[in-house]
Amino acid sequence: MLDDPRTVRITGDDVAAVFRRADDVDAESRPGSGRTGPVPEAYVWCNLTSGNGTRALWLLLLPFMVVNLAHWMRPTARHRKRTVRLYGLLVRLAGLTLTVLLVAAACEVALDLAAWQCAGTGACAESHSWLGFLSPDVSDDGWWSRPGRRLALAALVPATLTGLLWYLSHRTWSAYESQQPLSHEGEAEEDDGRTALGRPGFWYGRRLVARLRAAHTAAGLLTIAAAVSSTAARFDRAPGGPAPLDTLGRLLQLSLVAGGGAVVWVVCRRGRSERHLDRQLDEQLVRRLPLTALVLLGLAAVYAGWERPGWQSQGRLSGDATFGGIALVQGLLVIALAVVAHLLYRTHTDPRAAMRGLAGPAVAMLACALGGVMSGGVSQRVADWLDGTGATIPGPPVLLTWQASVIPLVLLVLLGHLACLARRTWRSSRAQLATVESEYPGEPKDATRTRRIARTRAMAALTDRGPRLLGVTAASTLLLGAGALVGALTTRRTPAKAAEGAYAFVESAAETAQALGSWLIGLGFLLFVTWGRRAYKDPSARRTIGILWDVGTFWPRAAHPFAPPCYAERAVPDLTWRIATWTRTTRGRLVISGHSQGSVLAAAAAWQSEPSVRARVALLTYGSPLERLYGRWFPAHFGPAALTALHHDVDCWRNLHRLTDPIGGPVRLPGDCGPEVDREPLRDPLVYGRTDLHPLPAPILGHSDYQADPAFAEERAKLLGRLQPDLPSPRAQDEPGPRVQDEPGPRAQDEPGPPAQDEPGRSSA
Repeated sequence: MLDDPRTVRITGDDVAAVFRRADDVDAESRPGSGRTGPVPEAYVWCNLTSGNGTRALWLLLLPFMVVNLAHWMRPTARHRKRTVRLYGLLVRLAGLTLTVLLVAAACEVALDLAAWQCAGTGACAESHSWLGFLSPDVSDDGWWSRPGRRLALAALVPATLTGLLWYLSHRTWSAYESQQPLSHEGEAEEDDGRTALGRPGFWYGRRLVARLRAAHTAAGLLTIAAAVSSTAARFDRAPGGPAPLDTLGRLLQLSLVAGGGAVVWVVCRRGRSERHLDRQLDEQLVRRLPLTALVLLGLAAVYAGWERPGWQSQGRLSGDATFGGIALVQGLLVIALAVVAHLLYRTHTDPRAAMRGLAGPAVAMLACALGGVMSGGVSQRVADWLDGTGATIPGPPVLLTWQASVIPLVLLVLLGHLACLARRTWRSSRAQLATVESEYPGEPKDATRTRRIARTRAMAALTDRGPRLLGVTAASTLLLGAGALVGALTTRRTPAKAAEGAYAFVESAAETAQALGSWLIGLGFLLFVTWGRRAYKDPSARRTIGILWDVGTFWPRAAHPFAPPCYAERAVPDLTWRIATWTRTTRGRLVISGHSQGSVLAAAAAWQSEPSVRARVALLTYGSPLERLYGRWFPAHFGPAALTALHHDVDCWRNLHRLTDPIGGPVRLPGDCGPEVDREPLRDPLVYGRTDLHPLPAPILGHSDYQADPAFAEERAKLLGRLQPDLPSPRAQDEPGPRVQDEPGPRAQDEPGPPAQDEPGRSSA
């Protein structure tokens, strides 16, 4: 980034720090040293977004991150505060169902498949020696061979998982997100209604995250307690069951229901507090709610482990009712969320908003589908592993089999849509051949070179068709998932068994779909984990998913506390503090330059700065997704009004983009502001053929190396010339300033300098 092997850390720690070249450490104190040009300064936070290969485990929490994104995708709404609160409430409830789904899947694997079905069946237990001490057929006099005690012991697995999620959420908050933003309480009441990113408490959601963490932890523990005690309670309620235990079971069930009601109340009670820096913490609630749920889990384990003569494990646990109820609630929440989003969109129509304001509900549906795929995949694979013959245990719940069976149909719909996109891309590529040749007049034409440039432009344009692909995926998932739920509830049999006796074609199709879906759901889960691991080792794979991961972890945890940590809650305060302190100390000229995701951090830091600081700052963005991705997918925070306000708040702003860039694009400000910010698309490649200055073929840069283009230095010089030249300054030309850029992970640095490295995972600002 600094183009110098000798660098010195100015301030910061091993997680995020500010660096300068060794020759520029004391540049402010040497105004007459004869140096010309700006002083670059690099802010590095790569340890917030990448790191070692263990970070791939964060991908297991992808459904939580996706549902958290849905919270921020609401349409722009003016004077509809209650509707906005209802939107956030529905997303938080959807996130709560994902926690219950994950813990229920762990209970299905540990309690139902392993402890109840396999350990209760002699043939299955004999083939797995580690379950021998739990099986009554293998160990007749074993203390753990009783059904309730087996369930109580197996409950340690989902309880450990819940504790691990709580620990990760608490630890990442302390490590990454506990940095308080620069306090400017005098502006707490000032709100232009165009974006919330400038509010004092936007990047400090400690109180809400703590409340949600307590509620979700309690929800997980209560789910385990219900799974452990429900089967024993049904046995006690049967004719001839023990009356004292029946009474205890009813009291315990009522306590679990009351605990679940308390969890829902906590989730519904409070949303984000952004208009002021909320330093309070609900200590009693945060501590007592999980502790109460843990006590109830212990009571449930004791209750289930009580001696019950004649109690044997047969069939399945109540997994069908549990997963069916979760799927039904998630479907209703997504539909209600779509209605609310449509009402918000109608109050302020934005033609550029993705899916006409329905991106949030579609993403929430995708999060629920990912949770179903992951839970179903683990259950199917564990069942296949435990039951090698396929006939010793009943297997996972029928609903999971139905959900797996519709996956091939969803893939067929997606493949059909992808085929249409491929055809449209091919036609667009052919249509641009003449345009490409006209942009390089006077040079010998090469058909292969022209096709490559046109194809790159057409492929880059696929980003703009992402909303339609997401809409098709969400709609097909919702409809086919509803069909799977109806089929499971009405037949109570797997698709293959339900089709027995029908036409041979129907029966064969049902068996094929069931087998193929079972393998696809397991294969997809394995590929998901291995690809995530590869993404932290292979730079090319990291480039592919890096921008999506950075978008997901840019936003604070507002809907789900177990989502991966928000790096911006550390990076934005760091940048804001550095900008404010440097301008206050030196009163020099400052250019914040941002590439890719780093341009979003640059905008966020500018919004968080005081008006007096913003008025003395210039903004240079390139390869920026501010409008193309954030403006379309997050219109309430990066819509036209917010970006226009940013243009008026900073002293000056220029944006560079290429037609070959699949991520960056123009800012598209309305009216006369558009030409002031957006420069005409940069030529890519710089030259068509071989020239004296470029004797070798110039590469198609796409999203990379914007600083290698002469337009970058030209625009930087113009900004420095326009940036309040009458301000008192400690030196004539040596003023440092921040720069932010990213590929695909965020980077930020002070005032434009030499070309930056585009190696992903290395961040500087």
